Amino acid sequence: MLVLSRQRDETIMIGDDIEITIVDIRGDKVRLGITAPATIPVHRKEVYEAIQRENREAARVKMEDLPNLPKGTRPAAVPPGFHRPHRPAPQHPGQPHPGNQGTPPGPEKKDGPPAPPQGPSGSIPPQGTNNSPPAAPTPGPTSPGQ
Repeated sequence: MLVLSRQRDETIMIGDDIEITIVDIRGDKVRLGITAPATIPVHRKEVYEAIQRENREAARVKMEDLPNLPKGTRPAAVPPGFHRPHRPAPQHPGQPHPGNQGTPPGPEKKDGPPAPPQGPSGSIPPQGTNNSPPAAPTPGPTSPGQ
């Protein structure tokens, strides 16, 4: 164990992220201020031990104990907001997968040149109309005196 002496308002660093500051000293009590990332839990030792004890107890629950739980404490089969994963049916050669019934409905593709672009209402824009934003003007040649 490393033992350090510190006075009020002095700090101890643990690594780069944890800072412990002596906030107050009253008789035989020392108040500490601890700055640590939110991903690092900080507890008094007795609270930490209680959490560990509860975790060990929860890990001992067996599947056969679940039917004996009171109805109100049993978790839902599927928590709200979650869905059971879809298990695809076995695929046989020559049959499409049931989850993929082909392409979505729409105009069929034909061989040949691509169709002209359509405007917002689905119609072909009139000739001479450009739906793209105007291009930035290109600077022309400058004369040496300007």
